[in-house]
Amino acid sequence: MTLMTMPLGKTGLRVSNMGLGGTGLANMYHAIADDAADSLVQGASARGITLFDTAPCYGVGLSETRMGHILPKLDRNSFVLSSKVGYDLVPLADDEDLQSLFVDTPRLKTAFDFSYDGAMRSIEGSLKRLRVDRLDMVAIHDPDETAGADPDADPYARSHFTEAMNGAYRALDSLRSQGVIGAVGVGMNQWQMLVDFAKAGDFDYFLCAGRYTLLRYDAAEILMPLCTEKGISVIIGGPYCSGILASGAVAGAYFGYAPASEDMLAHVRRIERLCTEHCISLRAAALHFPLRHPAVASVIPGARSLTELDENLAALNEQVPDAFWTDLVDQGLIHEVALGGR
Repeated sequence: MTLMTMPLGKTGLRVSNMGLGGTGLANMYHAIADDAADSLVQGASARGITLFDTAPCYGVGLSETRMGHILPKLDRNSFVLSSKVGYDLVPLADDEDLQSLFVDTPRLKTAFDFSYDGAMRSIEGSLKRLRVDRLDMVAIHDPDETAGADPDADPYARSHFTEAMNGAYRALDSLRSQGVIGAVGVGMNQWQMLVDFAKAGDFDYFLCAGRYTLLRYDAAEILMPLCTEKGISVIIGGPYCSGILASGAVAGAYFGYAPASEDMLAHVRRIERLCTEHCISLRAAALHFPLRHPAVASVIPGARSLTELDENLAALNEQVPDAFWTDLVDQGLIHEVALGGR
């Protein structure tokens, strides 16, 4: 498989089948230098990546600000820019400090806001930080307050579904009808509420993180066929499952935002052995798996440097034989329902 562009729903937009996600630019887990962030964005564009995905909550504006250093210097028609609404950015009090996945960020915190006016303010703020005149794709971000990030938790424990449909969705739908934005989506770490959104509104795409991957694919049975049926494109976030499918089953490997269990490490080692038998890398298996599905338009692996970006592109360019997927099922390493689609 090579880097190519894919249609995004029925919008007329086309996105590269591998995008650059904005969490690395936001100092997720550890900080990167400003010049390294600039090089990453420039390098992604130079290598043919056309989908740039970010959000206000990534580093409380830092990801968008860093993209805004470079994107205005590029031909605006050479890339598709995706951001999100649902998080307001609020100044911290002088004596206030917060623990976060992001380090060395501006002195701001997030507050959920899925209202009509909140969505409009969010887009205005994003445009200022990104220093561009339009967003191509805008998603309603985490209307479950990330409750779905824990697969064992109730995905509806903290639901803003009604507020999002009555507020943010109406705002985005109006902007789309005016031609101000090109595509309307939802981005979250679960599939159940995405099914509800698919049935309730006219969505062009979903950004589904961590629920259609080589290790966790609970979105396969219901969400993915529904998206195919409705012409909703799916963008897959977190294909490396927080790192373990990039690093392999090494000591300290992360799965699902936490250190991988011994059972998960053993499972990944079995997949690694099968990859070796088929002369492919674990990264290639992780990236190619979601891209096999007809609903999937793009995959967004994490990258914090040009080296990591080039490793991702090299994995994308590998040829993964059909026999690999058959062997995964035969050896009980994946359920056959996960391989539905092409």
